[in-house]
Amino acid sequence: MSKLVAIGYDGVPEAQGALDTLGRLAREHSIELDDAVIVERKPGGKIKLHQARSMTGAGAAGGALWGGLIGLIFLMPLFGMAIGAASGAAAGAVTDVGVDDNFMKEVGSHLDEGKAALFVLFTSATADKVLPEMAKHGGKLIQSSLDSEAEEAVRQALEARGVPA
Repeated sequence: MSKLVAIGYDGVPEAQGALDTLGRLAREHSIELDDAVIVERKPGGKIKLHQARSMTGAGAAGGALWGGLIGLIFLMPLFGMAIGAASGAAAGAVTDVGVDDNFMKEVGSHLDEGKAALFVLFTSATADKVLPEMAKHGGKLIQSSLDSEAEEAVRQALEARGVPA
């Protein structure tokens, strides 16, 4: 079952640094990420979502593969790949996986202008490896679906850095 954690930061650069660390930890298999999004509250109150990955490219690649295979059956692989890539890209552009955008915008509306939050949806994590690395970025826990004990461990790790969000 996936778990959600939202951490507030002073701005997008701080949140991006934490996201980069999460990416490295995912490559090291210390955390299994389902989704990661930076929510920014711009001056004037506008909320902007910075998605960590694009579904359009993944859809195009998958569509091209399947289109090419189907095209081989009908002896028109290039045509099949082109149609598959186009339909896959279109499907990927409208696909929304991970954390609900409306939920992130709602939480983001409570941020002060210029502040940012990093939403992380993950399946599993090695806490003794992830927490010390994330603590280097500071921040403030603002939302979590963790149990009380794990939530307190995250809160203490983030506060240990002493950077208010």
